[in-house]
Amino acid sequence: MEASEIIVRPLLTEKSYSGIENKTYTFVVNKNANKIQIAKAVEEMFKVEVAKVNTVVVKGRTKSQNTRQGRTVGKTSDYKKAIVTLTEKSKPIAFFESLS
Repeated sequence: MEASEIIVRPLLTEKSYSGIENKTYTFVVNKNANKIQIAKAVEEMFKVEVAKVNTVVVKGRTKSQNTRQGRTVGKTSDYKKAIVTLTEKSKPIAFFESLS
């Protein structure tokens, strides 16, 4: 897989914003990617050094909606989240620095 296929998008939440000052960044990644592939993809795309990668599979939640035809129930998609920590001597990622 290529780096652009592994990293889907950055995940911008309140909790992920708090990690930016510690060089900890959160991404939504491909479900089939492992930690080594994620680390190499981040290093290749952003030209930084990765210290560690933590991953978690986030389960989709069920949603229900009342319509004229009755109640419909659906489910949001599952996705894999990667929390990437950079080394101390690595430069910060410019995309995230512009947000804070």
